[in-house]
Amino acid sequence: MRSALFWVLAAALLVGHLVLAWNSLVVWRFWEDEAFNLTVPLNLLAGLGYTSDGTLSGSTLTPFDPRISTGPAVLLPVAAVVATGIDPVIGARLIPLAYWALLLAGLFVLGRRIGGRWAALVAVAVPLAFSTGVGVSPIQGPADLLGEIPAAALLVWALVVLPRRAWLAGLLVGLAVQAKLIALLALPAFAVALWLVASGSGWARIVDTLKRSWVPLLFVALPTFLVEVFALISLGFDGFIEHLRALWWFVRSGGQGSAPTTMVQKLTTLSESWSLPVWAAVALAVVSVGLIAGGLWVARGSNTASRVALYVWPAVVGALAFVGWWATASHLPLWVRHPAPGVFAFFPILAAAAAWGVGVLFERHGMRIVAIVGASVLALGIGAGATMHVVVATTGARWESLAMQRAAAEPLAAWVAENDVEWLAAAPWGAAVSPVVLSGAHVGLWDAESMRGVPRLTGAECTTDVLADSGRYRICAAE
Repeated sequence: MRSALFWVLAAALLVGHLVLAWNSLVVWRFWEDEAFNLTVPLNLLAGLGYTSDGTLSGSTLTPFDPRISTGPAVLLPVAAVVATGIDPVIGARLIPLAYWALLLAGLFVLGRRIGGRWAALVAVAVPLAFSTGVGVSPIQGPADLLGEIPAAALLVWALVVLPRRAWLAGLLVGLAVQAKLIALLALPAFAVALWLVASGSGWARIVDTLKRSWVPLLFVALPTFLVEVFALISLGFDGFIEHLRALWWFVRSGGQGSAPTTMVQKLTTLSESWSLPVWAAVALAVVSVGLIAGGLWVARGSNTASRVALYVWPAVVGALAFVGWWATASHLPLWVRHPAPGVFAFFPILAAAAAWGVGVLFERHGMRIVAIVGASVLALGIGAGATMHVVVATTGARWESLAMQRAAAEPLAAWVAENDVEWLAAAPWGAAVSPVVLSGAHVGLWDAESMRGVPRLTGAECTTDVLADSGRYRICAAE
């Protein structure tokens, strides 16, 4: 009976993931951050180097643009796929979707190590329950051309391989940083993991940790070192210094100038991102922490507890680093996308440990009622969140789809090709960015100095002559 139930739930979970993935790949709109990121692979294939259109950096071609925080670990594979001649949007989205599959596979492996197949099922369900599609800067789904999910996948696989191949774990963390810069916040979790795999106690453990750490840490730095070497060669010394200054500004500021936000607002936003009422999300978190603590306490001193702790403590540190940084950074907006790499990577591990805690407490005399209640809260909370996410994401009204964008961009692309137009100005940043990229032109912003005299693409009415009109968008003569 339990085996049959497991496979029924596993099949339902698989269907949910496939439905979400399909819609993310071919149905949902190609939004502006995706379009901006795609300019790098397109320019690379056009012989312009690792260069964006610089839409947010003065609207001029910008090599190693710091405003493109999705890095080479995502965009170089995208260029390779698009080079085959596949549709650029679909080809680009296939890479994050492949990383999504890697994320789920890694979480299944870790969940199984922690608590068997039921814990693995819980771990794979958590990303489906986490809804990041709300707001002005969303992750619509797993195929969005963004770096958060690839970074999470690489961090998970770093934990998978760490006990036996620490150097490879270091390389995967380094690649995660080059998938999304914010993955730097995972370094404390990686340090804790290295400490936990060390042997001995006291000074002997410290010495062993240091011995084990220097090679993995070199591999952490290797991808970024190689990228910056190529940047130095491409930009020259003076340009490279300016690049480092701009990169440092972006890392410190997050590239945002929003109104200040509070910790309560941030945590409320995170709680609302589970397709559950806030009180239910908080209750689920409290019960999960209690199950983990209870399981570790009951099993203390055993090999099982040590094995689970190897993954739980890095996950705790990683989750706190991402959520804590975002929650306390008042200059950052209420975009759950910011802590998303940590949520996707570490929350499922904690959920798997909570499922393991259910099993440990169930075997303890006098704790079966607690275990049953805990299991019920986990199952209902995560199951309801995953179900609601899929239902809302696939049936909710959307003002624009990829098919609508393609139809609107087709006559605009014909005009661009016929008139040999190199640049179009999006007016303003937002929905107009994507049709510019789909038209085949470089995309700038209408208020940039470099866009003076350049035709504008907008969804509003033209105040100058209409050069091309698709009904949904139109190209206006420069003012």
